[in-house]
Amino acid sequence: MPVRATKRGAERTPLTGRHDVLICGASFAGLAAARELAGSGADVLVIDRYEIGERQTSACAAPTAWLENLGLGESILQTFDELVVHAGGRVRLTVTWPMPYAFSTFDYRRLCELLAAQGEFAFETAKVEGIRRGEPDHTVATDRGELTAPLVLDALGWRRELGTLGGARVQPPEATLSRGLEVHPGGAGPDLALYLDKRYVSAGYGWSFPARDEVRVGVGSFDPHYHVKDPTLALSADLGVEPEGFQGNWIPHALRPGVEDGVFFAGDSAGHCLPATAEGIRTALYFGLAAGREMRAVVEGRRTRAEALARYSAFSDAHERAFRLLKRSQDLVGSVVRRERLLRVVVRLLCNRRLLDRFFARYMAVAPPEFALSTAAHPRAERAAVLA
Repeated sequence: MPVRATKRGAERTPLTGRHDVLICGASFAGLAAARELAGSGADVLVIDRYEIGERQTSACAAPTAWLENLGLGESILQTFDELVVHAGGRVRLTVTWPMPYAFSTFDYRRLCELLAAQGEFAFETAKVEGIRRGEPDHTVATDRGELTAPLVLDALGWRRELGTLGGARVQPPEATLSRGLEVHPGGAGPDLALYLDKRYVSAGYGWSFPARDEVRVGVGSFDPHYHVKDPTLALSADLGVEPEGFQGNWIPHALRPGVEDGVFFAGDSAGHCLPATAEGIRTALYFGLAAGREMRAVVEGRRTRAEALARYSAFSDAHERAFRLLKRSQDLVGSVVRRERLLRVVVRLLCNRRLLDRFFARYMAVAPPEFALSTAAHPRAERAAVLA
């Protein structure tokens, strides 16, 4: 596990003060929100336990168009326009699904640096410990002191540090979370690959994502009780790579409220990770941008905080149906993977180009890359805000 690069000794000064916007979390969602506030004149502070770009927690792959539309192309390591699926156990079927859009693996630290450079904010390392809601300002307690701001975003991850959920924190394994573990050995490969194989995990999948000079190999389980270290070791052995550079994480697979008691939530803290695929980077960027745009409207006097919170809440809620359908697909994975004959039928069926293109088009529409080029909410979210 990485060692926190937080300030120590004489450098560890008290952290207090009032800011216009306080963003808790300096990864995809938090940095995307900060980006949207650039040029607004807001006094923005971003805090995180780790330095920006210090702690990678995923295989780091996203639709290429999202990276390019956000000006993050320099972080791209390798690009793929096909997905190779290995299905089955003793009798393995391998098929190639051509994708209508490309995916890219990227360098996490470099992407964070590029995204942060588009914002205008101060940054401090601190651990968030809690919040006291207030009017007009909220008070966020950290391990270095207390900070106040009228606009607060929790982009800290699945723990939802600033939420209460009725006074109880959700903890694994008794939670709506998947679990994943991967290794990062040196190496190279041409294929973005998935493994649907009950020998590794039934309710879940394995992956191999090449990233120029390393291969990111891992296993994810939709059942948080299912340990994934041994399956990851087994997949690594089968692929002939060394199990080096372990990293793991809990992955939300249920949408949670985007607003709670006057606080914005984005990324994993709001469950903005797509069920079935566990793709959370694209959605973290998407909802981070949306939250940042609403906070900017408040800073610039175009909306009140209450109006911005209501609009953002409606924006997040407008995606509930898509998340629910993907969750139903996720629930079916285990029963399909355990039945090898049925699995091969399903995998072959999805080789139909028309069916595949339709699926990927609808899947991308959940968080389309065009959103990164606009300055307004997605049309369907605008309609939801009006109805709300």
